[in-house]
Amino acid sequence: MVSLTHQPVTAAAHLLAATASGPSPLWYTTRATGVVALLLLTATVVLGIAGTGRLETTGMPRLVRAGLHRNVSLLAVAFVAVHVVTTVLDPFAPIGFASAIIPFSSPYRPLWLSLGAIAVDLLLAVVLTSLFRTWLPYRVWRAVHWLAYASWPVALWHGLGTGTDTRLPWLLLLDAVCVLVVAGALAWRLTLLGRGTARTAGLLATVAFMIATIVFVALGPLQPGWSHRAGTPAALAHPAVSAPATSVGGSR
Repeated sequence: MVSLTHQPVTAAAHLLAATASGPSPLWYTTRATGVVALLLLTATVVLGIAGTGRLETTGMPRLVRAGLHRNVSLLAVAFVAVHVVTTVLDPFAPIGFASAIIPFSSPYRPLWLSLGAIAVDLLLAVVLTSLFRTWLPYRVWRAVHWLAYASWPVALWHGLGTGTDTRLPWLLLLDAVCVLVVAGALAWRLTLLGRGTARTAGLLATVAFMIATIVFVALGPLQPGWSHRAGTPAALAHPAVSAPATSVGGSR
């Protein structure tokens, strides 16, 4: 009689533990907003590059392009904010608000999470200086505004390094499209400079970044054991009940 009553209780306990250890809605929201934020940042960078090249077509006059650039930028910042908040609220990893802003302050995947914190800091600097643009010299605002472009490669590598879905073919394709689109926009902009050292250096830097990204993904996230090498604490990499969580959302 004891064994008959103990068995269903044990099974129920295991089910509750599996549910508790599995991915939560916050976990899915964090990853979804991260992907959307990267797409919006990519669009922001491309529109910004088009603006520096004075690109204007009959279908998109300069005023329309500038307004689109501003609105897409604000939308990207909003998705980054939701991405940060859901990451902090998700109880899976010990990531506080300080770790989302201060690099190298989290024990969870410190390098790759720090890249995300750096990207957030760069975007915050752009947002704050834009809010106080009236009181700032134009050169100061312009110099800080360029940080938005620097946040894109940092955010890309943050997602590749700390994202748990990097191996998914569709996500790899999405990342590749983002890289190719930005690289194409940069190449177009550099052609406007004419022949010279700046153009050559820019093209070489663009190609070097693409190659470095491909090599990193091939030797890093696509290799077995990346979760451990990325800095996931052992207690999180090997939870007590891991099979149900893996079947639902994969290794985190």
